[in-house]
Amino acid sequence: MNEGHLYPAPAMRALVLSPVLRNAPAGPRTAEARLEEAVGLARAIDLDVVHGEVVRLSRLRPSTLLGSGAVERLKALIEAEEIGLAVVDWALTPVQQRNLEKEWSCKVIDRRGLILEIFGARARTAEGKLQVELASLSFQRSRLVRSWTHLERQRGGFGFLGGPGESQLEIDRRLIEQRIAKLKKELEDVKRTRGLQRKARRRVPLPVVALVGYTNAGKSTLFNALTKSAVVARDQLFATLDPTIRTMKLPSGRAIALSDTVGFISELPTDLVAAFRATLEEVVEADIVLHLRDIAHPDSSAQALDVETVLRDLEADPLHGHTVIEVLNKIDLLPVEEREKLKARIRDGNQIPVSAVTGEGVDGLLAEIDRRLALDRGTTRYRLRHGEGSAIAWLYSHGTVLERRDDEDFAYLTVSLDAEEQARFERLQRNHA
Repeated sequence: MNEGHLYPAPAMRALVLSPVLRNAPAGPRTAEARLEEAVGLARAIDLDVVHGEVVRLSRLRPSTLLGSGAVERLKALIEAEEIGLAVVDWALTPVQQRNLEKEWSCKVIDRRGLILEIFGARARTAEGKLQVELASLSFQRSRLVRSWTHLERQRGGFGFLGGPGESQLEIDRRLIEQRIAKLKKELEDVKRTRGLQRKARRRVPLPVVALVGYTNAGKSTLFNALTKSAVVARDQLFATLDPTIRTMKLPSGRAIALSDTVGFISELPTDLVAAFRATLEEVVEADIVLHLRDIAHPDSSAQALDVETVLRDLEADPLHGHTVIEVLNKIDLLPVEEREKLKARIRDGNQIPVSAVTGEGVDGLLAEIDRRLALDRGTTRYRLRHGEGSAIAWLYSHGTVLERRDDEDFAYLTVSLDAEEQARFERLQRNHA
């Protein structure tokens, strides 16, 4: 709520354009699907999208991207609808952005600028805010041009980020570079802290299971269902930005650390995602990766490819060389017949159909995680006196007790343990002998 007002200010009226080259080879998504996603991105920061349109281009104009006819037609629409912001789902050059603002007399941002605004709105932790500022400064550095219009000098960021307005023009490239260097150093400190936290978990030790997936695939909803947490979960693109880690227990009683991560999206510039590299390190270090897919979305396959592409671009690809379970979420949104066909088609534990909302399939997912982790464990038999209660409790908390038999003096336990845990237990026993 704005200070001095009884009601929140009305949302900015926005136009969303999705340019498409007529002669370009067909991609995995339709033009309409791309527009729908762009509109979803705009609404993710509460813009009032009054018009969305696919603009088909015969060629790209260096000055305005769009042809003169489209520019004039859209100018009339912007004036008639009193639109204050035009979102162009493309990577605009500084010159194109400046010229469109001049022609339309409204603010113009491209896909990268829009995603930065979303990042700015979503960051909650100190780390997230550092990452957003780094990405924003890197973006602003690329927009520094000599000939700014009056409108550009006044505009800045329209929402959460201070864009290259009047004050930005007074900062030279050297000062921006200095600030970027400082932010990178601070993020290196964050990285070291995360490394220490991981080492501490390994000493416990806890297996790490990480959630990755396209934005809005339902990661936070599944995270909440598994951990009984209350992480923000909305039907909204980029509802989660900062990583979240919770400890939970599997059906066997074994404890794991479950990590939720930032969602991915198509054509997300890698220099923007690179700012969030630290959040992805939990994924790279994970024992099991859950690749969550919105199986009810028409672009589900294309979204899965986008996730893998971004991770490969970051040289942090956890989906190869790791234990991966593909979680096919939102089966509750499928027609009953289609849902049953999907279940019948799946023959192994590499794919698990679930509904994070209704809980259907979640028990099967947990059982599969349990089974995968148990594959890395050996089975050992121990004979312990009943008086060694702390040792027996240790085995229950760090391993999976497969069988137990008791007589008057001893408890006989068959336990599944990681090699590291087994060595640690036997070392503890020797020290107490």
